[in-house]
Amino acid sequence: QVQLVESGGGLVQPGGSLNLSCVASGVIFSTMAWGWHRQAPGKERVLVAHITPGGMLTYADSVKGRFTISRDNFKNTVYLQMNNLKPEDTSTYYCAAAWGTTPSNPVQHWGRGTLVTVSS
Repeated sequence: QVQLVESGGGLVQPGGSLNLSCVASGVIFSTMAWGWHRQAPGKERVLVAHITPGGMLTYADSVKGRFTISRDNFKNTVYLQMNNLKPEDTSTYYCAAAWGTTPSNPVQHWGRGTLVTVSS
């Protein structure tokens, strides 16, 4: 049974930082591409960061230079370091696993999400 469990969300002031984690089980972690998606209320879910099995990175323009995705194949964990957070980053953040290397490939497995709220 595949499980993706996110953690690290919470309330943070503008300009602050958070580090999200996603621990995976039931998959061969190192063979998959991993992404972080976010969905704000009333909006579509969008990809914000993606990492391939070989470590190639892709970011949405809205988070370039502020967010960093990384993976630890020994811990079956993918991270999203978020710096200089803005109110518009407020969303539920979802971890996702996919095959291949293209960021637009269909997601095979989703986590349940972790809420990030950026507010003073």
